[in-house]
Amino acid sequence: MSNDTTAQHGELGDAEYAEFMALAAEEGFDASEVDADLDGHGPMPVLAIVGRPNVGKSTLVNRIIGRREAVVEDRPGVTRDRVSYEAMWAGRRFKVLDTGGWEIDVLGIDAMVAAQAELGIEQADAVLFVVDATVGATDTDDALVRLIRRAGKPVVLCANKVDGPSTEAEAAYLWSLGLGEPYPVSALHGRGSGDLLDAVLKVLPEAPPQLFGDGVVPGGPRRVALIGRPNVGKSSLLNKVAGEDRVVVNELAGTTRDPVDEMIELGGKTWKFIDTAGIRRRVHLTSGADFYASLRTSAALDKAEVAVVLVDASETLAEQDTRIISMAVEAGRAVVIAYNKWDQLDEERRFYLEREIERDLVQVQWAPRVNVSAKTGRHMEKLVPAIETALAGWETRIPTARLNAFLGELVASHPHPIRGGKQPRVLFGTQAGTRPPRFVLFASGFLEAGYRRFIERRLREEFGFEGTPISISVRVREKRKKK
Repeated sequence: MSNDTTAQHGELGDAEYAEFMALAAEEGFDASEVDADLDGHGPMPVLAIVGRPNVGKSTLVNRIIGRREAVVEDRPGVTRDRVSYEAMWAGRRFKVLDTGGWEIDVLGIDAMVAAQAELGIEQADAVLFVVDATVGATDTDDALVRLIRRAGKPVVLCANKVDGPSTEAEAAYLWSLGLGEPYPVSALHGRGSGDLLDAVLKVLPEAPPQLFGDGVVPGGPRRVALIGRPNVGKSSLLNKVAGEDRVVVNELAGTTRDPVDEMIELGGKTWKFIDTAGIRRRVHLTSGADFYASLRTSAALDKAEVAVVLVDASETLAEQDTRIISMAVEAGRAVVIAYNKWDQLDEERRFYLEREIERDLVQVQWAPRVNVSAKTGRHMEKLVPAIETALAGWETRIPTARLNAFLGELVASHPHPIRGGKQPRVLFGTQAGTRPPRFVLFASGFLEAGYRRFIERRLREEFGFEGTPISISVRVREKRKKK
């Protein structure tokens, strides 16, 4: 199948696409809308939002994505956990990377802001630099300007907290930063945000130049991100897998400074492992450390195809474990869960661990699990088959005809419950993409979340999809006009 075909209609071949469109027309769906559902789900360009603490970055993120998700508080340094969000403006999708603020600590604020801004800029296709117009440019802002210049990324300057004409004059002073026109905005009230986003779309590429870094080398080594909370044994595992000490291992949590990419021979193949412990020891003293780790994890997931999530089996599953697994799922990567320190478990702990997995990881029952010991090397040989299984599930595609035969049987044997005197029906569907598998279903009415989960469960039973998240979107038919 040629690339231009793919660009036109998801991953459907010409014959399959024609057959699918005929089905859509027969059921009364608008052809252009159906087309839109198949397209536009490739990799998205990334916009990093950078600025010193308390200039209103998170408020601006919420304004751009159109919902309140980033934590906003009137003190610097409260951004945590989630670092990237999907946004849409003027029909174009892009990813927003919130680089958060930091609290001042012994290293001084410049070092802190620089550390996380650098990371954000590195991952981005364009930068939105936010300055507080009521304060004007500070030394920290000047330092950030130098950073952005060095990175050579396109930049849009946002003068935030401009609530009226009086503050607009102050925004004009920001021309002095040498980054071009400052766009006066009030993130809080939405003033000027439309013009700002128009400017952002001008500098953002249509799509990133490559996906997972494997667009350049066809058939190159598969990329594996090793993720997990600090001190769970990621570096030890990487050393064991590599058969030598490549990474500093220390009892102190957070000794790994930068993600280390390692080419490693394993199971007769070369793999590219990305180690992401990613917290500077001194940074660990600040409350910004978890956020820093999240930024690292997010960066590694962006580069990877499969995530091996390392969990310390000897301790109770922590909320941070489930959050990191969710990050991998949301990033749409294949997932393997490795339970480390398995050699330290007694019968009682094993019993409780199984209960915890059933209770807390019910959403990822589809992920292959391996019980390993990074210290002794136990069961390391099981890691490669698990990774290969997950990647195979991630790349599985079901032909449209076969999928519709399956959906027909499913709807006949398990119809959607009747709600308000109506019974919505799945009319037909297609798998519009892989890596991860993405299904678009067309229905006569709204499908409840429980029924969508039921469809996903049955898809997995029928077709496998082990080790991969599945995305199911539903398009409801508009009421047909009477002739």
